[in-house]
Order: sequence, then C-alpha cells, then structure tokens
Amino acid sequence: MKKTSLRASALALLVIAASCGKPGSGGQLVGDQTTLNYKAPVPLGTVYVPSGQYKMGASDEDVRGRNDATLHNVQVVGFYMDATEISNAEYRQFTNWVRDSIAHTILGDFKDNPDGTQRLDMSKRINWKDPDLQDQLAAMYLTAEQSGWGRKEIDASKLIYSYKYFDFEEANRHPDQPPANYVRTINVKSYPDTSVWVRQFSYSFNEPIARQYFWFTGFNKYPVVGVNWYQCNAFCNWRTQLWASDREKYHQYTESRFRLPSEQEWEWAARGGRNQSPYPWGGPYIVNKKGCYLANFKPQRGNYAADGGLYTVPVDKYYPNDYGLYNMSGNVSEWTASAYNGGAYQQIMDLNPSLSYNVQASDPTWMKRKVVRGGSWRDVAYYLQVSTRDYEFADTAKAYIGFRCIYTEVAPALTNREGR
Repeated sequence: MKKTSLRASALALLVIAASCGKPGSGGQLVGDQTTLNYKAPVPLGTVYVPSGQYKMGASDEDVRGRNDATLHNVQVVGFYMDATEISNAEYRQFTNWVRDSIAHTILGDFKDNPDGTQRLDMSKRINWKDPDLQDQLAAMYLTAEQSGWGRKEIDASKLIYSYKYFDFEEANRHPDQPPANYVRTINVKSYPDTSVWVRQFSYSFNEPIARQYFWFTGFNKYPVVGVNWYQCNAFCNWRTQLWASDREKYHQYTESRFRLPSEQEWEWAARGGRNQSPYPWGGPYIVNKKGCYLANFKPQRGNYAADGGLYTVPVDKYYPNDYGLYNMSGNVSEWTASAYNGGAYQQIMDLNPSLSYNVQASDPTWMKRKVVRGGSWRDVAYYLQVSTRDYEFADTAKAYIGFRCIYTEVAPALTNREGR
C-alpha cells in the first residue's frame, strides 16, 4: 500500500513538473498563445472619433439639400482624425522628403539591408547650400534665367512622389487572378499649385499671397491649399510609410494606414455627436451670444473680413467641436475619398458606407468628381452646414480646398477610449 502511494505521488510530481515546462494546451481550447497585452499608439495631432450611429443628411428645413442628401441612418466605425486641417508646415515636410529622396537617388546614397538588398539612406542630410552638391544635383534646378526670379531654384515640377498600392476593389471582382495583377504604381507631383491664388481670382491683386503662402514661415500654421485629390492621397501614403518605417525599427506592428475620410465619416466627425444639428457647434446660428462669428467664411453680403479672416486663418482658430476637431466648417473645404453621385444616398450601405471609384485618366470628366465638405473662407453660410454636399474634380486644385487624414481605429467595436 505504501509503494502504491509513493508511486502515485511520483506520477503526480511528474505531471506538475511537465506543466511547469513548455506551455501547452493540455488538450483544451485555450486560444492562440501569441496574444499580447497591447495598446496601439495614438498618431500625433489626432483625436478619437468613436464608433456610432447618426442621421446623415439635410434637415427638413433644407429643401434644396433634401433632393441630394436625404435623411437616413448611418453607422460608422471609429477612427482617429487630424484635429486640424493639414498645415503648410506639415505638407512641407512631405515635399522636403520627396526633394531629398530624389537627391539621394541621384547621389547614389544607398545602404545595404540585412538581406543584401539596398534602400535609400535618408539619415544622411542634404546640405542644399553646398556648391559642390548643387553641381551634382544640377538636374533638379532651374537656372536663374529659367526660374523668372533671377536666382537658381529647385524645379518643383520634378518633385514626383511614386508609390504602389493594392487595388482591393478590382482584386475582389476577380478573386481567381493572382494578387500581383492588382498592384498599381502612381506618380504624383507633390508640390502644391501656388498659382491658384492668382488664376482663380480675375482682376484681383493676390500676387503677394501667391508668392509667400506655402513656403514663408509666417504661414506655417495655415492650411495647405492648391492640392488636388491625387496629391492628398499621395500625402496619406507617404505619412503611412513614415509611420510604419519608424515602427519597424522597433519591430512594432502597424495597425492601419492614413487615408482621406469618406463623406459619411467626415460628416459623423463634423457633427461632434450632435445629431441633426446644422453646424459643428450646434445651431441654428453662425454667431455666438456676443455676436462673434464661429467660423471663417463669407458672411453678410460678402464682407470677408467680418469673421476675422480675409483669406484663410491658422488651422487651430475658432472653437473646436465636441470631438476636439477644429474648422470642420469654414476656413478651407476638405477633400474626401468619396466619389460624387447625386443619388448616392439611395444606393449606399447603412453600415460604414462608402462610394469609391479609382479614377482613370481616360474617364469622362463627370466621373472625376470627388466630394468636398465643410465650406471655405470664400463660401456663404449654406456650405458651412455639416450636411451640405459639394464636389470638385479630382485633378483640379483650388485656393480654398485642403484636407485632413484619418486613421481607422484598431478596435472598431468600442465606442469610447475608456472602453479599450
């Protein structure tokens, strides 16, 4: 009896010892053991817009809008959104990166990866004042005679950003084809069109602002303008690569990508949790109780300066909405990812809806329409309403259209940050 008891005790000790060794399921359904206690980082300058449901479209008072934006329920997955419109300083970081990457390519500044492949060594600084480097990079410059300014300048037309993306839409239509067939290459001129300040306003002296607006540091916090829809998407791709490359250094996972919001996401964010309110701050008035205007637009009978801004104003001016988003109405209109269709609201899904279309150069003009939202410094109050829809052609740039990015939340089922 004693031997049997000892043998049983020894067997029990072996089982316990085995359980303290390599982890195992013990024959039980315990889930994948690679699960980590992980919290995704918050992209700098963004605020969280929670998942939720709202009534999208024009209110009953908006007779014109009801034909184009009928009232219906929409449910949206949460995301991070830039608290402000993309500023000149932020966009200039992009164009400077493109300029330097082209220079590094010309100079042959490559470094070896561990797998033997090569990549640009962007850690090396380009000294653009070095005369020797200027000679080596002569192909990037306009001569003093060519520039029109009497001095040698970087040729902005050569600042091309090239990137690849996977066309999910086409790939899903043809699941029998190899994925490599749907990798697209895009080449985009990154520099904004600063001439919009002159070309779009006939018999108006706007040359000073056209000369200074993008590069002068006094305009650093003003919204970038003169960017078309393709340039905004290129910026989003670059920002994603910038974010991902830094995280890869520390072997960290990249949860999502930066992109333009759909018009449904934009309206949900602009409302700030106020269902059926005409403006981000509520409504129905565009002034506060002190008589101060709440946005930068064209008030009264065209008195541009009455609201405190003759043209654009810094991206953090006026009060934010309840989500912490600035200038969702006024200052500059904003590009969205959505294709414009007058009857879109009768066709789209009510769960995270999106109407997208990858524009081809050969497409007719009407197919190049993209939704812009929010109204601008040159618009009357009607365009400031969060439900008002407008459009512009994807390949055009205006002095009153900018953009901001969103980054889809990694835990879409949660409705608030505390619930993570």
